[in-house]
Amino acid sequence: MAPPVRYCIPSERLCNLEEGSPRSSTYTQHGYIFSSLAGCLTKTSENGVLPVYTSFSCPGDIVLAKVISLGDTQSNYLLSTAENELGLVVAHSESGVQMVPISWCEMQCPKTHTKEFRKVARV
Repeated sequence: MAPPVRYCIPSERLCNLEEGSPRSSTYTQHGYIFSSLAGCLTKTSENGVLPVYTSFSCPGDIVLAKVISLGDTQSNYLLSTAENELGLVVAHSESGVQMVPISWCEMQCPKTHTKEFRKVARV
């Protein structure tokens, strides 16, 4: 069974610095790690050290998602990318180049060859 998905919004406190390591799409302040983007939160471990926290998408990305709830009175929407044809469609690397999908969970910059783990839509 897959672990539950946790979504986060910009400026949401994710954990304290003793519990994890910040990466792209996060920032630190007053001893805590905060999200700088909205999206799915992933928690991974590198070489047995503290978990690494990252978000799902970046500003300017195009994500294909399904509305699963219209939310509350604040006009919030709950989106899902849980199907194969849903997920990231267009992304740009830090160097400004459009990335290409290399698997269902990875995008690569053709200029720098850096890879980013993302949930890629099968379109």
